[in-house]
Amino acid sequence: MTQTQKILVTGATGTVGRQVVAELLARGHEVRALTRDAAKAAFPAGVEVVEGDLTQPDGLAPALEGVTGLHLITFGGAAFTPLETGPRILELARSAGVRRITVLHGGGPTPLEDAVRADDGVHWTVLMPVEFMANALEWADGIVASGEVREPFVARLSAMVHEGDIGAVAAVALTEEGHGGQEYVITGPELLTVGDKVATIAAAVGRQVTLVELTEEQAVEQWRATGLPEDVIGFLLEAYGNTPEVGRTVVGTVEKVTGRPARTFAHWAAEHADAFKA
Repeated sequence: MTQTQKILVTGATGTVGRQVVAELLARGHEVRALTRDAAKAAFPAGVEVVEGDLTQPDGLAPALEGVTGLHLITFGGAAFTPLETGPRILELARSAGVRRITVLHGGGPTPLEDAVRADDGVHWTVLMPVEFMANALEWADGIVASGEVREPFVARLSAMVHEGDIGAVAAVALTEEGHGGQEYVITGPELLTVGDKVATIAAAVGRQVTLVELTEEQAVEQWRATGLPEDVIGFLLEAYGNTPEVGRTVVGTVEKVTGRPARTFAHWAAEHADAFKA
């Protein structure tokens, strides 16, 4: 166990942010969670909740007081706009004595990540997870309503990662030596097709789940019906139809950094089985 440290987690109500908070608590550290609306945030006992907005960095100074580590996201505001405030955030962090920073990669170059990488005043680590296992929750309504999952490109491979393992890697990088200047691709322990995922969920909930393969045209129609914007639909077609190698290659980052194996999708499905039940 490392010495107790105080860590500020931004994006703390997000899929990954909540896991960073939980992992830091489990390791015995003090956690300060930043959110735009404290009244709507629900965190475990012991978490200090503070209000703040990464798009308005001058208001962050109080939140950074006494903090040794900082977890950052690259988008801010209600519209999730790429943050342009990285240099000021880093200036405030250095002034507060922050020694370590993790930044959750936003899927491509972003101004905040670029600013972090260029800063030689802190030990930074870039976290680059592949597909989240939590993405499977998008299938919950269809499974509950009709016992079906409707997807295109069902043979596509994914090294999807448990979001808790992303939080675990972040927690280690924020509190231990040896992770400065590192870029960590984070994956699960296995390659899965869509059919593999559906079968795993079916086993977890104890019912038959049918996989219906859609054509590209049917998928686009389905996504438009749910209100997805055209740029997101274009991204999904490319990501699913031509998954980049990094998204379908298993690497051992989780075990290397945390000392334990990455969690399987079966583990995740068992944890979230209730979401797929009527």
